[in-house]
Amino acid sequence: MNFIAIPAIIERIATRKDNTISITIGCNELAPANVGQLMSMHGKLGYVCIKPEAFTKQELDIVDMLKTDESIGKTPAQRLRGVLYRLWQQDNKGYTDFALFYGAELEKIINHYKDKLP
Repeated sequence: MNFIAIPAIIERIATRKDNTISITIGCNELAPANVGQLMSMHGKLGYVCIKPEAFTKQELDIVDMLKTDESIGKTPAQRLRGVLYRLWQQDNKGYTDFALFYGAELEKIINHYKDKLP
């Protein structure tokens, strides 16, 4: 298995300005091998699976089959959203809410490409 399954508790959930979510998870003291495994995953793209009871062997086998492409990092859509968020920070064009700015800018992009269709 190339993942770690540990009992943990969700300690905090917070929303960010760009509408992403930050989750803080706490766990009991871990074996040094598990700590090392967690540290090796720091800053890497991965999957998080949470449920109120222990995972079955079948569920763990399914989780083990999940793969990420670490070379990609963020998806193109996530990258575009991040760029638009930075643009909004520099010039919000009168929008006090990023979600409204984001929707308006995406509509401009969509219309730009729709105009190119026959």
